[in-house]
Parts: sequence; structure tokens; C-alpha cells
Amino acid sequence: MPKDPQTEAGAGPRHVAIIMDGNGRWAQARGRPRLFGHHAGARRVREVVEACPGLGIKYLTVFAFSTENWKRTQVEVAGLMSLFRRYIIKETKTLSQNGIRVRFIGDRVRLDAKLTDLMDTLEVETEGNDLVHLTVALNYGGRDEVARATKRLARDVADGHLRPEDVNEETLPKYLDTRVLPDPDLVIRTSGEARVSNFLLWQSAYSEYEFIDTLWPDFTAAELELLCRNYGARERRFGAVPV
Repeated sequence: MPKDPQTEAGAGPRHVAIIMDGNGRWAQARGRPRLFGHHAGARRVREVVEACPGLGIKYLTVFAFSTENWKRTQVEVAGLMSLFRRYIIKETKTLSQNGIRVRFIGDRVRLDAKLTDLMDTLEVETEGNDLVHLTVALNYGGRDEVARATKRLARDVADGHLRPEDVNEETLPKYLDTRVLPDPDLVIRTSGEARVSNFLLWQSAYSEYEFIDTLWPDFTAAELELLCRNYGARERRFGAVPV
């Protein structure tokens, strides 16, 4: 595989993906309801997005709500959906003016119409921006994404648009939600948990991982900078050996 400047030792990550974990525990430690932590976590997203250009991060993908999060209490789920709506309404103008392009990945079928309309509007409002590409994973699961992609691929094969013998590991990504994005270079999970939780399973096959103890509402741009420096000290060989 030819080396890309972004993969050389010393280069920072171009695409960072974050599993934003620990909002509920952060709130409970302060004697507040879990939704209080989610609101604090939403504010933290803005700081991280604003820090990206200075760190050379062109793409930022954040895990906002998983396909498994529907198992949470009805109160928490409803509160999160309300938070997503409010966040989009509040941040659309700022994101657009600051050159941030926003995309959403995940299955929208289960989301309410008001929220999906706001998501569509935000994507259209920011589609001309190119400073930072912010992707929000909402009702997203890696296995669900691959299953949906496989269904689309199978339909193309059945309709004669694609030959079975042409299906390979370069074909499937063209059907994924992230088909217009590069794979993440660095995946960060906050809150001390050391698992990937069904996030970008296909895309992160060769990503570097950082599992940190910081709860998401306490995560700062300074900590992101440190993790980017740590990434730059690694040599990414993609299965090859040094020459």
C-alpha cells in the first residue's frame, strides 16, 4: 500500500471518530438526572468541533445514539430525541457560518418526522461547507449498517446492475452510510470503557484506538490535542513490515 502523508509517523489524524461515553455517570456523580449529563455532553461537541481545524482534523464522526440505546428508559430516550432537535435548531446557523458540513448516518426509519426534517435541513444548509466534515451517528449500529448495505448490494445484483463475481471488500463500502467519507484514522472512547460498542465496525479495521478514563462532558480540546500527538508518534503499517 503506498504511503499517504497522513499515515507517516508524526502526522496527525485526518479523521477522528469519538464514542462519547459517560454523560449519565457524569450527571449522577453530581446528583443530577442523566439528561443533565447529555446536555453537558452536547455542549462539549461544539468545543471539539471548533478545535478540529487547528489540529488538522478534516473529518469528525461522533456516536450520538446507537441502535441499542432504544433499550434505555422511555424518559431518557424521549429526552435525548428532544435534545437532538433542540441542538440542531440552535446550532444550524453557527455550523453553517463556521464552514462545518454536517452529515447524519444511521437508520432514520425509527426517528420521528420532525427530527428527520431538521436533519435533512441541516445537511442541505451546510452541504457547501468544507472546513470540517462533522458526521453524527444517530440510531446507528455497525452491524445494522452492514446489513442495510448488503440488502442494497443484493438488490443491485438481483437487478443485474452488479455481477456477483465483482463483489469484494472494495464494493461493499460503496453501499455503507459512510461511502463518501475516508475511514477513521483514530477512534477515541471516553469514560474508561474498553469496547467498540458496534461503532464503525467495517471502517475502523485499521484505525488506531484510544480508550481514556475522562467522562465525555469533561473531555477538552487540550486532551484531543494530546491524543492527536500520541497518534502522530505511531507508525501505521496496515499489515506490512518496515522497509
